[in-house]
Amino acid sequence: MPESPGPRRREVLLGLGGAALAAVLAACGADQRPAPSSATPSRTPSATPSASPAPEPTPTPTVADVDVEVMVGQMILLGFRGTTLTPDAPVVADLRDRHIGSLLIAAHDVPSGRPLRNIASPAQLAALSAAVQETAGRPVLLATDEEGGAVARLGPEFGFPATRSAADLGAAGDVDATRAAGAAIARTLRDAGIRLNLAPVVDVDTNPSNPVIGALGRSYSADPAVVAAQAGAFVAGHRDTGVLTCLKHFPGHGSSTSDSHAGFVDVSSTWQPLELDPYRSLIGAGLADAVMAAHVFNDRIDPTYPASLSSATITDLLRGELGFGGVVISDDLQMGAITQGWGLTDAIRLSVLAGTDILTFSNNLDTYDPDLGRTVHTTLLDLVRSGVVSEDRIAESYARITALTARVA
Repeated sequence: MPESPGPRRREVLLGLGGAALAAVLAACGADQRPAPSSATPSRTPSATPSASPAPEPTPTPTVADVDVEVMVGQMILLGFRGTTLTPDAPVVADLRDRHIGSLLIAAHDVPSGRPLRNIASPAQLAALSAAVQETAGRPVLLATDEEGGAVARLGPEFGFPATRSAADLGAAGDVDATRAAGAAIARTLRDAGIRLNLAPVVDVDTNPSNPVIGALGRSYSADPAVVAAQAGAFVAGHRDTGVLTCLKHFPGHGSSTSDSHAGFVDVSSTWQPLELDPYRSLIGAGLADAVMAAHVFNDRIDPTYPASLSSATITDLLRGELGFGGVVISDDLQMGAITQGWGLTDAIRLSVLAGTDILTFSNNLDTYDPDLGRTVHTTLLDLVRSGVVSEDRIAESYARITALTARVA
């Protein structure tokens, strides 16, 4: 486990860094629940077009007749191998026997170095998606990272349209163009059977040399107001097309100097409260379908755990202070920032107890494990049956997940 700095009092308060809030909320739709405001004068970004925002779901679980085996299966977002679905593929048993609720679509198979994993062409991917739904016999949420630019799994090399990066769109400053770009990406995803885009990135570009955000053009701007306006337009384009989105990487990865794929990332001395502004704005405007928790460590929020394992970050800050009632998705729990400090069981336990609803396992980093779905499902069940995680806690996540997936079923 990485050695953590000494404890400090949590310093994140409502109103810190909320400079752009009022202007962005007005642009995104004033009929939504207002977010907390700041005493700092607002900067007015380019007007975000009116979206069709949906209030954040806060359902009361009614799951008395749902087996816990089904509920924990719905909490897993799993990567798998194959451009077709053969009867002996491990993912078939994951879908049928373990009720896996979400699958992660990837382009390249990293452990083997092969250029093909799940995507070969538009027709092939659409057929694979249809086979997944037919095999499961119930809706499965297919997800991918289609941010645009450098991070676009459905790329031209497979016959899909080219896309513009967030940095390019942010520099242009045209929210109508960003909405159109978001809608175009969403149409590509929808036609391929993918209904959850793990985008947009709402990290503020406070460190342009950041190797995993700024250097790759994944941030819209160093101005949180521009980030909020651009991301809101991107989400609106997806809403126009019937594809869900996920804001990432909470509570902010833009200031990091290293990559959480590789190992422990500490942003305690570089993170700024203004990095919360885009979340505050978009949540308040009802433009947050889901939020992804990063693996960054920030002792100003939690002196012990990185965000993805932190109740102080997910439950207290994101849900409590920022008022988010929807689905929280972890970043890949197989990334070095987690695996170098915590074993699989502890990572799952801490993530769920922190308030995460969907646990991500790409199965596409250092190794590929055909039994990973079984292992994660069994681990979750054991945590519930041993009383470490209550069934009521699982039911909360199940209710939020089913409310989200019902919007695109």
